[in-house]
Amino acid sequence: MRYPIAPLFCRPWTLNGITPRLIESHYEHNYGGALARLNAIAKELETLDPGTTPPDIISRLKRDEMTALNSTLLHELYFASLGGDGRTLPEIVASAIARDFASVDRWRQEYVALATALAGSSGWVLLTYVPRDGRLINQTASDHGQNIAGGIPILALDMYEHAYQLEFGANAAAYIAAFMRNIDWKAVQTRLEDATKVAPPRPLEQKQFAELPSITAEEIKAMLDSGTPVQIIDTRPKHYSTRAQDMMAGAIWRDPERVDDWIGELSKETPVVTFCVYGFHIGCETAATLRKAGFDARYMAGGHYAWKAIKGPVKLFA
Repeated sequence: MRYPIAPLFCRPWTLNGITPRLIESHYEHNYGGALARLNAIAKELETLDPGTTPPDIISRLKRDEMTALNSTLLHELYFASLGGDGRTLPEIVASAIARDFASVDRWRQEYVALATALAGSSGWVLLTYVPRDGRLINQTASDHGQNIAGGIPILALDMYEHAYQLEFGANAAAYIAAFMRNIDWKAVQTRLEDATKVAPPRPLEQKQFAELPSITAEEIKAMLDSGTPVQIIDTRPKHYSTRAQDMMAGAIWRDPERVDDWIGELSKETPVVTFCVYGFHIGCETAATLRKAGFDARYMAGGHYAWKAIKGPVKLFA
């Protein structure tokens, strides 16, 4: 497979404080060099026999391929990020940034701070959309790597010295300011709109409990922290609980096989949360039984280990 070159998105002669000479050199030598390396590596990989080639050679080439591909893609995004009035954000982008960073000014300060920290070093500063949570996040990426898995970068600032030294010398701050003045926010908006169409990873689906309400460990912790009344029942099976060393603070253990023996202890005026080890069956079945009996019950997704994973408080099992 041969990777084609992408045309230069920005119009170099229109940029404010960034000369055509800098863009031309950057595009020809650094972007073009990354693309050439990528195609050379891809060609070499195509000629190898995975069955006879030493694994360390394949591993090295795949690492090199990832670096060259990321460099190619990030350079394309960098050039596509330039060419506009960086001071004026479309309402869609401004609202999204304000939602995830509290304000546009706060986003800008954080983005510039990340870029400043890379001055004299190397790497990228990216504004990335994360479909998993439907939010934007600033990040740095060193050595053309360390991108957020599943994230979709929509704005890129190249902080490798090749991006500015020819024109700005060691004055990285002036280069950063020039980049911020030239952001093409309309292009950023189109990438944001495309990114938000990407579905998040599919959640865990338990078809037999599809209609049963659940609650996350974080939501339960927020209820406990705020003092919201809730009845929390640890329904880990008896054969498991006899070996358990700890349990969720604020919970009581009850045998899921003897619900009729303890259901009378519960109040129908207060929500009930049940959980088992991992949140698959026992906690769900117990919540379903309680709901049939008229209780406002739901199960905790992820079970006992989700609670421990968020560092929720525990106590000795009793």
